[in-house]
Amino acid sequence: MLLAGSVQGQVSLNVHLGTPPQWGPAGHSEARYYYLPDVESYYDVQTSRFIYFDGRTWVHRASLPARYRNYDLYNGYKVVMSDYRGNRPYSNFKSHKMKYARGYRGQEQHNIGVRPGNRGDNNRFDNNSSKNDRNQGNKKENKRNEKENRGNDRGNNDKHGRD
Repeated sequence: MLLAGSVQGQVSLNVHLGTPPQWGPAGHSEARYYYLPDVESYYDVQTSRFIYFDGRTWVHRASLPARYRNYDLYNGYKVVMSDYRGNRPYSNFKSHKMKYARGYRGQEQHNIGVRPGNRGDNNRFDNNSSKNDRNQGNKKENKRNEKENRGNDRGNNDKHGRD
């Protein structure tokens, strides 16, 4: 009996939410759904599926519809549906569509990871950004070289002028 009194029962409940995608917003690992205003779709983190209206019904798919094949998930804004519990986030679609219209941008977001192929800062997702940075650096270096060359030309002219 003494042993029975000292044994404590412990209940452990683990909820597997799935792994958030690299393009997902950082700091929201507990969220199950994101609403993507630009494509009027949801993303279910638990199942790694997009949820969108296909014209007849709401469907769950591994990718967005073909019309959004060029949509940039890293640059697109994600509304974290942290207050929704259930299996049909689209039940509030009319409200979400009005509140978060296409082009909606709320608080600044940082993605969990970096777009594959990019290195460095994970908030710069323009494929040309590293090229642009290099070009800016090259322009500055070229200006410095031009100034030095002008100075050298003057020095050479002075030498030639004295001969």
